[in-house]
Amino acid sequence: MKKSDLFFGLLRLPVDIAMTLLAFFVAYRLRSFTKLIPGIELERGILPNVTDYFHFATTAAIVLIIIFGINEMYSLRSTSPLSREMKKIIMLGSAWFMLIIAYFFAIHSLPFSRLIMGYSWILTIIFCMTGRTVIRIIQYILLKKGIGQRKIAVIGESRFAKEITKELEKNPHYKIVGFMTENGSSHNELFLGTIENFETIIRKNHIEEVIQAQSNMNKMKDAQIVNLCRSLHVGYSFVPDLLEMERSNIDVTAIGKIPLISLKPTPLEGWGKIWKRCIDIIGSLIGLILSAPIILIAGIAIKLDSKGPIFFTKLDNGDDVKRVGQHGKLFKFYKLRTMVDKSHQKRYEMKEENIRKGSPLVKIKDDPRITKVGKFLRRSSIDEIPNFWNVLKGDMSLVGPRPHFPEEIEKYEKSQHFVLEVKPGITGLSQINGRSNLEFEKEIKYDTYYIRNWTALLDLKIIIKTLGVIVKGYQE
Repeated sequence: MKKSDLFFGLLRLPVDIAMTLLAFFVAYRLRSFTKLIPGIELERGILPNVTDYFHFATTAAIVLIIIFGINEMYSLRSTSPLSREMKKIIMLGSAWFMLIIAYFFAIHSLPFSRLIMGYSWILTIIFCMTGRTVIRIIQYILLKKGIGQRKIAVIGESRFAKEITKELEKNPHYKIVGFMTENGSSHNELFLGTIENFETIIRKNHIEEVIQAQSNMNKMKDAQIVNLCRSLHVGYSFVPDLLEMERSNIDVTAIGKIPLISLKPTPLEGWGKIWKRCIDIIGSLIGLILSAPIILIAGIAIKLDSKGPIFFTKLDNGDDVKRVGQHGKLFKFYKLRTMVDKSHQKRYEMKEENIRKGSPLVKIKDDPRITKVGKFLRRSSIDEIPNFWNVLKGDMSLVGPRPHFPEEIEKYEKSQHFVLEVKPGITGLSQINGRSNLEFEKEIKYDTYYIRNWTALLDLKIIIKTLGVIVKGYQE
C-alpha cells in the first residue's frame, strides 16, 4: 500500500472528529441567536454549560467515528466515487442522530435545547461532507501530478482487458503503463512484452500492480505470475473466474462496473499495519526503558571479558553492519557484541564447519569466535535487546521473520524472497520453534505462514511464548 493511501486514509479520521466538534460548536453559537429567520423569533431555550456540552460533543463524535468505522468509511485504499461517500455520510449521520435521540428518550431527559440537537445533526453532516470533499480535492490534485498513482500493467489484450483499461484510465489513482501477452507480439503502442520476460518488465517499468485479464493461460503460468508478484512485492489482481488458486487474503474491489479480486500477500495491510506499528512503538519504548540497567551491566561485562566495542555495529572493514529489511531495504543493525572483535568475516572462512548444510545461513557449532560473556548473552537473548532501537526507528518490528545479512539474502531462491514482504522481527514463529537450530526450509515455512496469517492475537501469542523461551535459555 502506498504511503499516500495511508496518509489520506488516516487523515479522514481526525478530519471527521474535527468537523463534528466544529458542528457542535457552531450549533451552540447559532442557538444564542433568536432571529436567524426574518420575521420569526425563536425561543432562547436551554443553553447547556460549556464544559458539559463539550463532554457530550466529544462523546457524540467518538460514537459517530465508531459508526463510520463499522461501515468501512475509513478504508485506507478507497477508490469509490465521491457521491457514494456523500450518501453514506448522510445515511450514517442520520442513523447516528437517531441513536442520540433514542438515548435521551430512554433516560427520559433532554438536557439540551432540541434546536441545538437539530443544528448539530445537520451541521455535522454538512461539515463532514465538506471535510471529505476537501480531502478528495487535495488527493485529486496530487494524483494529477503523479503523486500517489499506482503504475499498472495488464496481462492480456482481449476485449475485456481493453474494457478494464478504459475504466482505469478514467480513474486518477491508476496509470496504465502497458500490456503483456502470453506469447507473440502486439501492434499496441503500450505493448511491454510477453510474460516470459515478466520480471524484467516489472523491474524496468517500476510496475506496482498487475491485473490479469486473460483467462485462457494454463494454471502453471498463473502460479508463476502470482509467485513472481510476491517475490517482487508487486500487487496482483485478476478478473473473477480466472483462477481458484487462493482462497484467503483476498480483497474485492471494482473498476467501474468490473469486479476485481486482489490477492493480498498478507492481512498485515491498512489498519493492521498501523495497529502493529503503534504496538511496536509502545513496546520498543517500554523495552528500552526497562532493559537500560541490563544493557549497562552487559556492557561492563563485555568490556571486561574482551577487547572491542560494546555494540556490534561495524564489520571488519569498518562498514556499518547491515541487515535486510522489508522489501529488501538495508538498515543499520544494532546488537551487543558477543564475538571476538573483527571476526565476523571468518564465518565464511569456516563455511566447511557450517552445520546448516544446504542453507544460505552460516552457523558454526561451538564457534570459537564467541566470547565467554557472549555465550551467556546469546543463550539469554540479551544480545538482541538493542534491536528495540531498530523497532523504534521503524526498521524492524517486535514480531516478524528473522533479519538476515545481505550476502545471505543473495543466496535465497526467488520464492523465498516472500519473507521480505514484512518487517523483520526481534522474535517470530521461527525463533520460538527452534531458534538458530531450525532447518532453513522450516524457517521459511514458519515465516511464510506468519505473513499470510498475521493477526494481532498471533503476535501476542508469539511474544508470550518468546518470554518462555528466554526463561528456558537462562536455565540451560
